[in-house]
Amino acid sequence: MGSLALLVMAAGMGSRYGGLKQLDQVGPSGETIIDYSVYDAIKAGFTKVVFIIRKDFEDQFKSEVSSKYSKRIDVEFAFQEVSNLPSGFTSPDGREKPWGTGHAILSAKELIREPFVVINGDDFYGRESFNVIADYYITGGNQFSMVAFRLDKTLSAHGAVTRGVCSTEKEKLNSIIETEDIEEKDNIILSNRDISFDGGEPVSMNMWGFTPSLFTYLSKGFVNFLNAEGNELKSEYLIPSIINNLIQNELENVHVLRSNASWFGVTYKDDKPVVIRKINELIKSSIYPSHLFE
Repeated sequence: MGSLALLVMAAGMGSRYGGLKQLDQVGPSGETIIDYSVYDAIKAGFTKVVFIIRKDFEDQFKSEVSSKYSKRIDVEFAFQEVSNLPSGFTSPDGREKPWGTGHAILSAKELIREPFVVINGDDFYGRESFNVIADYYITGGNQFSMVAFRLDKTLSAHGAVTRGVCSTEKEKLNSIIETEDIEEKDNIILSNRDISFDGGEPVSMNMWGFTPSLFTYLSKGFVNFLNAEGNELKSEYLIPSIINNLIQNELENVHVLRSNASWFGVTYKDDKPVVIRKINELIKSSIYPSHLFE
């Protein structure tokens, strides 16, 4: 079996949530959502985990999270900083927001030489999702890939969410459109787009599989992005838009993998009790032990 890395995006500021939700404890023994992701990844055969974090909470992150499994899997760190830009570019005055998921992944360029899977640090993807994508690469898959979830299984009861809504054909991704303000009201799913949803649409939850060739695309694309939007205070270089461009220009195929696992996450503070309850249900079903890392 070859090596397979997990890249965890945990540098977000948590503006809607109001804090560093990556460090929030949701398991009965103080586990974070990241702990469950790493546990599932180890079970699925991943050999390394790289955390993308902000330098200013490196010590806290190491002491509260990654120290628990440093003996079970190789652990490395990449740092996403607003000031980390290509030569010739500077961050505009007043810019506090990170440059988005594309920039986050690019920050790990020097640490990854093997196929890798990207996830958000604050989303619970489920055991099946890790098994499906690990199996694809472990058995010889060599294309980009994405784990697709049903839209209606990824909504929050406490506010609107943003999702990458996908169209597929023969298990290949045709397009992905970042869609904001998605929420269900009176049994109707609304968004910022003038289309209707039935809930069965495949969506991306930023669980992607890549080969290291992605970094070449990201480096070139980030320069183009900064030339176009680098003076804006809240512009973001987002991986769904990047992948969509690669597909439309016929530079890459993206293999769509399906997961029936129950996704849940903590977009809003009111989501946390729901996450705690669902994890306890999984523990009662013997999917997870009550202590993940003894």
